Amino acid sequence: MIQSKGDQRRVVFLDRDGTIIIDKHYLSNPADVELESRAALGLARLAELGFRLIGITNQSGVAKGMFDMAAVHRVNDRVAELLEPKGVLIEHWYVCPHDDGDQCACRKPAPGMMYEAARERGVDLSQSFVIGDKLSDVELGNATGAFGILVQTGKGAALSATALERGHRVVRDLDEAASVIAAMLAQGE
Repeated sequence: MIQSKGDQRRVVFLDRDGTIIIDKHYLSNPADVELESRAALGLARLAELGFRLIGITNQSGVAKGMFDMAAVHRVNDRVAELLEPKGVLIEHWYVCPHDDGDQCACRKPAPGMMYEAARERGVDLSQSFVIGDKLSDVELGNATGAFGILVQTGKGAALSATALERGHRVVRDLDEAASVIAAMLAQGE
């Protein structure tokens, strides 16, 4: 059961590309960052519900030599700049710089980034959510005891039917995800 508002161990883990921002395929230029429609609104509502917001993102472009971690940080900083006027703070970004074949413990759906956040930031994963536009995001939620939600932004629309078949919650965007989470809190789920 999800606890009431104000529990600082509760977090919404957020995928970046295709969830918070428009997926530009190996995005490395901060000037190209654009927020997904209604993303800031949904994130602000999640914060109002008492959730801390943490980004978790796979960035295989680093492993492929397409850009470095400094470029990833510049893009994340630009996301923060766009969200700040809306009163939204992404507390921290966890980044997996590996590629599929690297067999690391952090590339989603592997749980490494969430377990690291739990240790470093006192997160209760059973009271948390994972929101993203890929099955690896919602599967990560299930693997860690958090609740996974697939948004239909980014790649999510093409994956909706599969996600529903697997019993995952599917919503239009981050704003609708905030509504679903608010309803779950109100029902004591």
